[in-house]
Amino acid sequence: MVSGYRKGREVVVKRLLYVNRRPPHGTIYGHEGLEVLFTGAVFDQLVTVLFLDDGVYQLVRDQDPSALGLKNYAKGFRALEELGVEAICVAKDDLATRGLVPEDLALPAALVSREEITALMESHDVILSF
Repeated sequence: MVSGYRKGREVVVKRLLYVNRRPPHGTIYGHEGLEVLFTGAVFDQLVTVLFLDDGVYQLVRDQDPSALGLKNYAKGFRALEELGVEAICVAKDDLATRGLVPEDLALPAALVSREEITALMESHDVILSF
């Protein structure tokens, strides 16, 4: 059950779309995006996450950034379903362009076309890009 947050007596629920466009390592965007995503999900908003461009690399299984002195934050994506994230989507063309297939991903994701991405963006109240 989605409870949202209260504004006076009214319960407000927003549809939030988190767009991950950057690779998982080399910047803080991927890790920060996951942290913000957890926040939206914890506060019972309707959450969808979309991986496109180099952001598709964030879902690649068996990453080991320890040689870079980094922790593998991508393991946190496994908790999304438990937090009630509505959908995990990956841009089909971006996955293929990078030589990846759905089996390379650490968790199941819906493959979406550019047209579906446009519709996805139009159907959400807030879009946050990382």
